[in-house]
Amino acid sequence: MGERLKGKIAFVMGAGCIGEGWGNGKATAVLFAREGATVICVDRDLASAGRTAAIIAEEGGKAAALRADITSAADIDSAVSDVIARHGRIDILQNNVGIAEPGGPEAIDEASWDRVMDVNLKGFFLTCKRVLPEMVRQGGGAIVNVSSVASITTIAVPMISYYSSKAAVNHFTRAVAVEYAPKGIRCNAVLPGLMNTPMIVEPYRHVYASVDDMIAKRDAMVPMGKMGTAWDVAHASLFLASDEAKYVSGVLLPVDGALTCQTR
Repeated sequence: MGERLKGKIAFVMGAGCIGEGWGNGKATAVLFAREGATVICVDRDLASAGRTAAIIAEEGGKAAALRADITSAADIDSAVSDVIARHGRIDILQNNVGIAEPGGPEAIDEASWDRVMDVNLKGFFLTCKRVLPEMVRQGGGAIVNVSSVASITTIAVPMISYYSSKAAVNHFTRAVAVEYAPKGIRCNAVLPGLMNTPMIVEPYRHVYASVDDMIAKRDAMVPMGKMGTAWDVAHASLFLASDEAKYVSGVLLPVDGALTCQTR
């Protein structure tokens, strides 16, 4: 066990995982605990959050599972209030929730646009709106939002709502960083590139001949020759959440194997 987050209370949204394997939120929650944080694993699927918390407990760490839908202000308020009642503070807020629905502006309908915006953008607003006053009260904190390199470039297939929502997350992150810097609160974003996580399978299944074909073609798009993993996102998040990054705020950090350095 490390000590980079020793004594910290970390509130990790999206700490569960779709299916088997390691999603960004699950890996981040476990890594935070390995570095000494008490991790509140929050997900709309309580059983999934509970499985992450159980992994942490089995490794000797400290964790609890809570249910909350990031699009519900009432859910977020209840979860944050529970943590404050139990621990008195939230030192780290990690937003790992996101959905993608393929389609350009003519192909998607209004309901699809609203659904993606509610989860990917409004949800981050709701968590920050509730947690920021607690961080102001305690005199500091760190927020890490998971965005995407799709916020700064287009990749593979049309996903107008995903691209737009993640671009908005970037500027939301920078605006929070500037406004709350005088209060000792840092806000940064991690921009994952092409990642090999359970989340990629369903949104893109129809685009490729098979899952193996999908992985091979996405690997080939990356200068390093392979997609990243949830642990790459987790380690970047750990740095931004830790005191090692005490003078880092408003940063949009690509974790993409040099993908966005390419010119097309």
